[in-house]
Amino acid sequence: MYLLLLKPMRFFKNIAIALWRIWFYVLLVVPIILMLPILIVFTSSERFYPQFFFCARMWAKFIIFGMGFYRRTQGSHKLDKNGSYMFVANHYSMLDIMLMLATVNHPFVFVGKKELAKIPIFGFFYRKTCILVDRKSQQSRQAVFNEAQRRLKQGNSICIFPEGGVPDDENIILDEFKEGAFKLAIDHQIPVAPLTFHDTKKRFSYTFLSGSPGKLRVTIHDFIPTKGKTQQDRKELKDKTHEIIYEELKSPSL
Repeated sequence: MYLLLLKPMRFFKNIAIALWRIWFYVLLVVPIILMLPILIVFTSSERFYPQFFFCARMWAKFIIFGMGFYRRTQGSHKLDKNGSYMFVANHYSMLDIMLMLATVNHPFVFVGKKELAKIPIFGFFYRKTCILVDRKSQQSRQAVFNEAQRRLKQGNSICIFPEGGVPDDENIILDEFKEGAFKLAIDHQIPVAPLTFHDTKKRFSYTFLSGSPGKLRVTIHDFIPTKGKTQQDRKELKDKTHEIIYEELKSPSL
């Protein structure tokens, strides 16, 4: 009897997950439509970026709450409001964007893949406020590096997911890091600020019929200074950051 009920139960569960996933895109787009006049003003000039960033944080928190997630953050570090940082984290999910925005209250600019710019409405503001990269193009990667340098010189911080994308194999705990974030951090002598996202793979991976509401745990690690470091120290900095996040992912729950 149980086996006869199993297939219908699985079918309805998959329907519920699919509707919940679609709801994510509704939550993603509707607040943008409601704030459209304000967002158009705040993206008309880079001098309004702090105001745009505030709106982006509210949008991210709205999505997290609306999807039935709640954050648990460990670690508290004072940020110099006049300083710049290189924020880095592991990358499992599109939800990582919202989780980074909701967690960090210091204005930063994302370096992200250009494919997200195709999402209706969201993509328009994504193109105007983020630094887009085509990871298959060497020319694009160099342009991204130049643009990131320009934004850092303006006093902004930068956020990069240094794995360079989400691994196809979900059994990978943490993929190898690319060096771009660490090269920029050393060039500008700004601290690397590592964060670990524990649950986004479980809660909202790129596998469509998967996930569930629940806790999203974040660990904010001690910042890694780069003062006095040169590009010869880049690999050591990259490996140290990777080790910090990897060890945290393997540690017991918060």
